[in-house]
Amino acid sequence: QVQLVESGGGLLQPGGSLRLSCAASGNIFSRNGVGWYRRAPGKERDLVASITSSGFMYYADSVKGRFTISRDNAKNTVYLEMNSLKPEDTAAYYCRVNFLGREYWGQGTLVTVSE
Repeated sequence: QVQLVESGGGLLQPGGSLRLSCAASGNIFSRNGVGWYRRAPGKERDLVASITSSGFMYYADSVKGRFTISRDNAKNTVYLEMNSLKPEDTAAYYCRVNFLGREYWGQGTLVTVSE
């Protein structure tokens, strides 16, 4: 059983920065791709960024140049560094991994960007 735990969300003003963390219960990130998703109020959950086991990274157009995904295999943790945050980045952020053919999601962490 894989468990993913996100942390690092919070309330901040536009232009601020946050680093989200997704910690796994075991060593699964080194061999599996990981994605960060977000669900804004009233919208569907969308892929924000992902990183493959080989290190290839993908970013949604809306976050390119502002968000950075990274992975620390020794800590079984994936990060999402978010800079220049905008009100439209307000959402619940989730990490996801597909491990041995099964999909796992964390419980989410809330990011609110507001004046």
